[in-house]
Amino acid sequence: LRRLALALPQPAAVRSRPGRGWRWRNLLVSFAHSVLAGLWALFSLWHSPELLSDIQDGYSVSGHLLVCFSSGYFIHDTLDIIFNHQSRSSWEYLVHHAMAISAFVSLIITGRFLVAAVLLLLVEVSNIFLTVRMLLKMSNVPSPALYKANKYINLVMYFAFRLAPQAYLTWYFLRHVEVQGQGAFLTANLLLLDAMILMYFSRLLRSDFFPSLRKGSAGRDVDGEKFLID
Repeated sequence: LRRLALALPQPAAVRSRPGRGWRWRNLLVSFAHSVLAGLWALFSLWHSPELLSDIQDGYSVSGHLLVCFSSGYFIHDTLDIIFNHQSRSSWEYLVHHAMAISAFVSLIITGRFLVAAVLLLLVEVSNIFLTVRMLLKMSNVPSPALYKANKYINLVMYFAFRLAPQAYLTWYFLRHVEVQGQGAFLTANLLLLDAMILMYFSRLLRSDFFPSLRKGSAGRDVDGEKFLID
């Protein structure tokens, strides 16, 4: 996918800024992962709805392979950031990936809490529209209507596929999972992810819906940054 992204033509706004080339390619790979993983997670839960009744020990081959697939993407993206010298500007992503990789590897090894991972990967449905948002901003597409439509769809998807599954799993882990061993490790990861998601949600609201509340972003060069800044 990364090699394919290198061969694809880039918008003029991306070509004019050397620092944007890497970010554009990286976002295209991220978009492909979001489409594949998001639809895969939806299919896994639709095909085996009984999994939702046993979040701790439920198992499906499809869900297991999905977690393996996404773990591979997170490892690749981490290496892509490091090898292209983007660690400083994308450190939040490295923290996120380290949390995801460590949690997913523990699930793959033990075979437990795989359903929780599939629920978390529903976030990739939301990431489809979040990545489209960033690609539109980078390419300066002269279509305010397209950006505005995606803005509202992105907000709905953020609630439905990011905030709702995250809130449910946080409630479930705090109420039903023993805080010891793997349960304690995953609960801590989940709570840290809660904080990160709420921080990104506040950035999204300030940028797209309350621009007057933005602070410190004027004149800031964010070409190399992966995360939502403006």
